[in-house]
Amino acid sequence: MVDMAESAGHSAAMLFTLLRPALFALEPETAHGLTLAGLKLSPLKSPPPAGPLAVEIAGLTFPNPLGMAAGFDKDGEVPDQLLGLGFGFTEVGSITPRPQAGNPRPRLFRLEEDRAVINRMGFNNGGSEAAAKRLAQRQSRGGIVGINIGANKDSADRIADYAEMTRIMAPLASYLAVNISSPNTPGLRALQDEGALGALLDAVLEARGKLAIPVFLKVAPDLEPSDVDAIARIVLEKGLGALIVSNTTISRPALKSRHAGEAGGLSGAPLRDLAQQRMRDFRKATGGQIPLVGVGGIGSADDAWARIRAGASLVQLYSAMVYAGPGLPRQITAGLKRLMKRDGFSTIAEAVGTE
Repeated sequence: MVDMAESAGHSAAMLFTLLRPALFALEPETAHGLTLAGLKLSPLKSPPPAGPLAVEIAGLTFPNPLGMAAGFDKDGEVPDQLLGLGFGFTEVGSITPRPQAGNPRPRLFRLEEDRAVINRMGFNNGGSEAAAKRLAQRQSRGGIVGINIGANKDSADRIADYAEMTRIMAPLASYLAVNISSPNTPGLRALQDEGALGALLDAVLEARGKLAIPVFLKVAPDLEPSDVDAIARIVLEKGLGALIVSNTTISRPALKSRHAGEAGGLSGAPLRDLAQQRMRDFRKATGGQIPLVGVGGIGSADDAWARIRAGASLVQLYSAMVYAGPGLPRQITAGLKRLMKRDGFSTIAEAVGTE
């Protein structure tokens, strides 16, 4: 028997199939702008209720484990509309202290044959002041909205940027995600080095003060085993709420698209196996002592379930929505219910790390 949420997901998927050729005829960033505009005009629906897929981590109850990853809603314009699509949570950003234009266009590329995306956006956003105003206005609506924070490209002190963003955004966020893993801001990934990471997290935790807002850290998939061990050790030492594994990759597996050689971060289906392996690596390195959020190449309920079984308490997607459309969240959550029942688990938490 198909439930109403799954039926809604299939209806949205059919509509998207009709509209997709027109959207794909547009330059990707233009199409993305139209998608945001369409979401803004859509009627607001309530966030999904907590049900059999509910997950508790970092003092938060997620109604289901599927979230929209950062990068889709950079300025916090449509968090409630995304929750209304069936996501258990959404992560807005990355947001930087000051507005910045990002890298020159074109900077977003569909790799249709690979069901992938390459982006070199460069933290383009309208800055903290405008986003904070917007996010303050929606706070009473509820739902879990994480805020992904970054540093300005031309900042003389990036750690100070993260501290400033923490002070501004912590009162407005369900959780803060510290993004030091984008490949599109020169030198940013150096903050993953052991010494720099410790100093950065100390500054963020100090700036958070006494607010009970969990801090998550988002890392790159392109890490050496020693990096994984060092990051795991620091994250456990600092008592972070979760680790998000992982951002886009600068590696290039075998790709078919003519855009395969474009610079930037690769996401979508070709990232799946690398991100899955990093999930296993961090699960082992942390000994299951910190919740992990799996992101990268998740496009189906089977992908999400495999990431959960590898160690993820929550999962996120973005690129798959480019190809599957707005019905995907409900399709995945319906599929997760079936997979959980098939494998004899009564909660998502029971399944985490059981592969």
